[in-house]
Amino acid sequence: MSAMDLVAARTELHRIAEEVVSPARVAATGNEIALEPRPGGWGTPPFPGGGEVRVEGAELVTVAADGGETRAPIDVDPQAAQAIADFFALVWDVLGELGSPAPTHLWPEHFDVATEIGRATYGGSPGDATHDEPYLYVSVWDDVGEDPLWNATAFRGAELPAPVDRKAALTFFARCRAKLESKR
Repeated sequence: MSAMDLVAARTELHRIAEEVVSPARVAATGNEIALEPRPGGWGTPPFPGGGEVRVEGAELVTVAADGGETRAPIDVDPQAAQAIADFFALVWDVLGELGSPAPTHLWPEHFDVATEIGRATYGGSPGDATHDEPYLYVSVWDDVGEDPLWNATAFRGAELPAPVDRKAALTFFARCRAKLESKR
């Protein structure tokens, strides 16, 4: 899988998150937009009346309230789609382990997984306009002064490029959290 495949897949999947999957959740709930990792991909949580919409691999899956399922192919590299799904699942699990009092969500508008802890947002993105590759981040709401930890250039905070494993992700987030807590 090339970096181009990943960027193309991310761009198309981001569009589907914003234009298809999240609007389906809004229609079912009246106001909720947030998504979550799902087995083999990501999508809505189950709808209150049953059913869901999700991306699984390189397919868009719609499950009706009665359990009927339709699948439609998505024009993305299947390996790139799986890499994005695996990244979301890793970030989701690691953020859950951090013990945030706020919920963790996969946000369709940013196409990232994030939660709030203290006065910062902790998350992971499969890439964006300023990053071709996936990365972890801590976006800090307050001034953090000069410190090499706060290395992000597109926002105030820290970033760690992927690939990362669970241990590296936990270490990165814990280091940022400890640094922020020491400033209080």
